[in-house]
Amino acid sequence: MTTKIIKFDNVEYKYKSSTEAELKPAVSNFNLEIEQGQFVAVIGRNGSGKSTFARLMNALILPTKGTVYINGIKTSDDGHLWDIRQCVGMVFQNPDNQIIATSVEEDVAFGPENLGIPSNEIKARVEDSLKAVGMLEYRKSAPHNLSGGQKQRIAIAGILAMNPQCIILDEATSMLDPIGRKEVLEVLKKLNSEENITIIHITHHMNEAVYADRVVIIDDGQIIKDGSPHEIFADVEGVKKLGLDVPQVTELLYELKREGFKVPLEVIDVEEAVEVLKDLLL
Repeated sequence: MTTKIIKFDNVEYKYKSSTEAELKPAVSNFNLEIEQGQFVAVIGRNGSGKSTFARLMNALILPTKGTVYINGIKTSDDGHLWDIRQCVGMVFQNPDNQIIATSVEEDVAFGPENLGIPSNEIKARVEDSLKAVGMLEYRKSAPHNLSGGQKQRIAIAGILAMNPQCIILDEATSMLDPIGRKEVLEVLKKLNSEENITIIHITHHMNEAVYADRVVIIDDGQIIKDGSPHEIFADVEGVKKLGLDVPQVTELLYELKREGFKVPLEVIDVEEAVEVLKDLLL
């Protein structure tokens, strides 16, 4: 039986204006359900409402209208704020903003310490979390000496040490180079497949969205498309009309199709593209 870990029920959120002018809602008529264990990529152009969506899930902001449920708990329920934050961990754009200690293991231990977890359990959680992100050998290192990808993996380990059911990444790979992005995505895929942790990856890199089981496109504060990566990116023209790109291999096949070649567009990674092009050339 599947469990709905996140539910948005007709949610609207308006930011407060410094003037009397009425602001347009950052999200509106927002209805979405995410099941435990899903890997969901959320994409949309700048200003589409993606970061508002992320902040609503972690109760950093509360809906102006409607209700957000995390594991059946309303985010507006002040008495369960820490339950929500433990269930749903956030990883932000800049890992330096989340790393506060002078050593890797101290930083990962910070969250559990603040929850009052016994020291023996904290030690075990730190070790397990660092193993999960492939950073155990750096436990004594100073975080400022690490690469961007390594820092972001430490930030993820810090969230893991709090035993979350869901990890939200709000443009968490945007400041990383391609190697760092690949490191982080591989960790996320492993946590999702092996630990059944729900992953919600908000990104503007289309080649990262293909890692997900499900892609949600937000535009102008509303959900415009919701489906598998193959379904979403096969509609190349529809995605482009929303001001977004498609994965590079999908773009290649799209251009070939425009030139008259009979190729499918439901292709999102290099391996699939190689098979298609092989058949085309034989």
